[in-house]
Amino acid sequence: MSKRAEYEIPAELKDAEQRFTEWRSSQSGRRSIPEPLWALATQMAKQHGIFRTAQVLRLDYTKLKKYTRAAVPEKLASAPQAAFVELMASATGACEIVIEVEGPRGRMRIEWKGPTAPDLAGLSRMLWEPGV
Repeated sequence: MSKRAEYEIPAELKDAEQRFTEWRSSQSGRRSIPEPLWALATQMAKQHGIFRTAQVLRLDYTKLKKYTRAAVPEKLASAPQAAFVELMASATGACEIVIEVEGPRGRMRIEWKGPTAPDLAGLSRMLWEPGV
């Protein structure tokens, strides 16, 4: 891919840029961007990335990111929820587990070999967290 092709602006992003340019030229002074234009910018950011959209539409990256994140939960709410999946361990095999924990107080490594799985999360909390 040539450098030029890498930086070409897609047609729908150019259309959005034109709408923002028209709106800016019709305004006198500093005014808030209307919600329909923010919705358009959010849609473009989902398709083309927040940075590129903010750059092309001349928007504040952080504000566009906030608007884009605020729009995501609506889509997630309508998505099907993940089902619970139970994983069954083999009853005949021996259990071999290695857990490594790293934190501000240092590192800890626990290796376990035995017929059953230990409560490694509880054990590591007991050893790692103060006052437990």
